[in-house]
Amino acid sequence: MSLTQIFIASTLYGTATLAAAVDAGSFPTADRRILLTSNHSVAAEINPRLADMPGFATLSTRFDEVLDWNTVIEPQHPSSWSPRADDVPLWERYLRTLWGLGEDRVELIVESLQVPPAQALCQLFPGAAVDVYADGLMSYGPTRVRLDPQIGMRVRRVLHLDLVPGLEPLLLTEFGVPAELVPTDEFLKVLAALAASAPDGGQLTAARAAGEAPALLLGQYLSALDLISAQQEEDLHAEMVRGAYALGHRELIFKPHPSAPAVYSRRAEAEAERLGARLTVMDTPVLAEILYQQLHPALVVGCFSTGLLTAATLFGLPVARAGTGTVLARLTPYQNSNRVPLTIVDALLPDLADTAAVRGWTAPGPDEVQSRLGGLLAAVGFAMQPRILTQHRAAAEEYLTRHLDARTWRYFTRRRLASQGLPGGIPAQLAFLTRSPVLRSAVRRARRVRRLRGKR
Repeated sequence: MSLTQIFIASTLYGTATLAAAVDAGSFPTADRRILLTSNHSVAAEINPRLADMPGFATLSTRFDEVLDWNTVIEPQHPSSWSPRADDVPLWERYLRTLWGLGEDRVELIVESLQVPPAQALCQLFPGAAVDVYADGLMSYGPTRVRLDPQIGMRVRRVLHLDLVPGLEPLLLTEFGVPAELVPTDEFLKVLAALAASAPDGGQLTAARAAGEAPALLLGQYLSALDLISAQQEEDLHAEMVRGAYALGHRELIFKPHPSAPAVYSRRAEAEAERLGARLTVMDTPVLAEILYQQLHPALVVGCFSTGLLTAATLFGLPVARAGTGTVLARLTPYQNSNRVPLTIVDALLPDLADTAAVRGWTAPGPDEVQSRLGGLLAAVGFAMQPRILTQHRAAAEEYLTRHLDARTWRYFTRRRLASQGLPGGIPAQLAFLTRSPVLRSAVRRARRVRRLRGKR
């Protein structure tokens, strides 16, 4: 029986990760490899497709063909559409005919298994084995929702880049899924090929001609995720400009999020002009990792972008964070999956406002990372998803008992700790109540009653 592997990707970074994994031999030999692209933009019809982005053609050579998921399910949106259970056999038959799969054995390689389109694809091929690959820092956190065991038990491994050496992903550990590294050397080779094929526009030429390495400011479009307001995001960009200027940088490059409106860079431009610095706004979609290679920036600044860790870990570039405290304070609900990337960046990287810390910072080794983040993320992850990471309760309680102080309180809320019966949630003299099985049972009953009333 022939084997067809279907890889689904929605970003150039994720496609580069897949390309590196293929080059490293992380997947068994297959008779056919399909790259299924998906555009998750709110207005997918007017935003650039992944296949049209600079460098995509270089990455797509690892696959036998490239197909478009949006076209298959239109007018439905990939981020929200899932098949009805009764329709799954019809959809599988349709896709096998449409893509010429016949009776092939299918393997799926997906990102973000907790949501469509990855989850939808797993539902449509119920007999397929599944590999999950991590596109960023969220794999270090818990699975966002309780997965149907019929999907979770099919996952063989979580492939991820070693962005935080010494740290193991929590994703899908509730199913005993092992983590597997995508070799850094292979990923760097892929990025080098991307940089070599990327168009060298006038903006990059001008930046290099300035005679000094620029500071690179990374935008994330946080307001689109309702993490902060649009005004606060513009203020954050201006804060990045001021911080970079205070560190002596006069050549600045702002790389906005591809989906961000042009207006989001206006405050940063105005602030640079006021200070007497030159700010160049990149107006073409390009991976930050390509800019690292083409510009060799003297500093990379961002909020909690994955690009900060690739800059520090893979390219050895100086980095600084800005705005993480503000976002941590506003982030709701507590189980928001952005909490783990935020925590990692906030705990590991120097604050842009602390010039001495930025100048003196060096990337921590695996042992130091484990010491600073291992217990913290176990506690944060359990507080986020206690019903999924039940095995981490003891580790969370130990960490909170020993390390909850003025520095670490920013990663927790008293209300969340109290709701889970964790240390710090209630005064120490009442801590014995959290260990009472009678009280815990009463709380569970009260919650059930409240949920039932809410459904009426």
